[in-house]
Amino acid sequence: MNRSAGILLPITSLPSKYGIGCFSKSAYDFTDWLKEAGQTYWQILPLGPTSYGDSPYQSFSTFAGNPYFISLEALIEEGVLTKKECDKADFGKLADDINYEKMYKSRYPLLHMAYERSKISENPDYQQFITENNWWLSDYALFMALKDRFEGVPWNEWPEDIRLRYGYSMDYYRKELYFEIEFQQYMQFKFFEQWNALKAYANESGIRIIGDIPIYVAMDSADAWAHPELFQLDENNVPVAVAGCPPDGFSADGQLWGNPLYRWDYHRSTDYAWWISRLYFCFRMYDVLRIDHFRGFDEYYSIPYGEKSAVNGHWEKGPGIELFQRMEHHLGKHDVIAEDLGYVTDSVRKLVHDSGFPGMKVLEFAFDSRDSGSANDYLPHNYMENCVAYTGTHDNETIAGWFTSIKKEERQIARDYLCDQHTPQKLLYRSFISLVMRSSAKTCIIPMQDYMGLDNDCRTNKPSTVGTNWRWRLTPKDLSDELQEEILAYTKRYGRMNW
Repeated sequence: MNRSAGILLPITSLPSKYGIGCFSKSAYDFTDWLKEAGQTYWQILPLGPTSYGDSPYQSFSTFAGNPYFISLEALIEEGVLTKKECDKADFGKLADDINYEKMYKSRYPLLHMAYERSKISENPDYQQFITENNWWLSDYALFMALKDRFEGVPWNEWPEDIRLRYGYSMDYYRKELYFEIEFQQYMQFKFFEQWNALKAYANESGIRIIGDIPIYVAMDSADAWAHPELFQLDENNVPVAVAGCPPDGFSADGQLWGNPLYRWDYHRSTDYAWWISRLYFCFRMYDVLRIDHFRGFDEYYSIPYGEKSAVNGHWEKGPGIELFQRMEHHLGKHDVIAEDLGYVTDSVRKLVHDSGFPGMKVLEFAFDSRDSGSANDYLPHNYMENCVAYTGTHDNETIAGWFTSIKKEERQIARDYLCDQHTPQKLLYRSFISLVMRSSAKTCIIPMQDYMGLDNDCRTNKPSTVGTNWRWRLTPKDLSDELQEEILAYTKRYGRMNW
């Protein structure tokens, strides 16, 4: 595998028309732009339908796609929507921001209008899609139709008969909600039709897509409702324990994520059938798969359900290398990136090593004066070849914002490492990008905000907060020829060209 480079940019951040990035012409234009900038990879965030807080890491399904990504322009071309109808919808006025409240209120009525005009049941491609994906789509479509019927409340607050999936109740609602179920299936058909076309175009252009999946599913998801046996739930489908992270130097209470934990003994008894299906599905969607919170496969943090913080949690053993051995047995070898950030133990290091997957190195972690031992792992001269190097990730500050926010002594440590005491601070982001790009890491991924030298007002996510995350977007003028040439120069200089 040759040295290579890529850019991290969520689909939501594309400069698409109608309020949010999607699978429209802007996605194809960005693919062309990446190719001309010498890039090999486009890394995105999870594509699932999002719930409260709009996080792609809390999805209503681990298989379904987010209807927001369906291109309205493509539906206009199909004749099921008009430009006038889309233009008069209110998606918000700011070109560089996503207004999710207005998105929810405007996008779904338009998609429903398109469905009503589509005569979708007569489409043989749709019928084939339903047949091929019924193993997950049937439950998901019913789940979403039920959420609408019960005004959005979580499934564990539904009436007992449907919450526990009694047969007569399932039959009743499948008939009662027939057209709403079909609408949900229609949106999934359009999502995958458009995504598959975009991915094919990217691959033909020499661009490989790095997808991303959370290790856990959301409690309020079709996965947990339809398959409670997979998770640590009691006889009433109430969680016994939930996921999170222990207290550390960054958070005295730890992090309480609230996701249901896996019943790993059950998964082992089925030869990891659900996980194999999940990974098979992802390997069809993406060229490379980044698995979030990889350390959870070695050990996972278990917090008793009902706790208000993560303080009283404890560690449990995960499936370890066995899961990935079974994955390779059933699916063959595939490209995976192990997100091994945070507190890493020797057993986690061994799991990453034994898997053969490249881990992640984040430059922003390299100059932490509180933990010089851990920081050494992230200094570029210590990078091994089999890793993926980043200036920062979607959860971090931008590199420009980070340098402003760290302690004075840490800024000096970073400048000493760069051997650069004179570059103006507003231009120092270029030195940090160069530092990562010239490392021995086989692959380097740089967030788009870092290439643009943007501050923390433009960061993608600030963990443990809600309201301002996942909203940043490019504007059409941002993807300039000058920026493309600058990125191309980095990529050529450090031997990471895709052509």
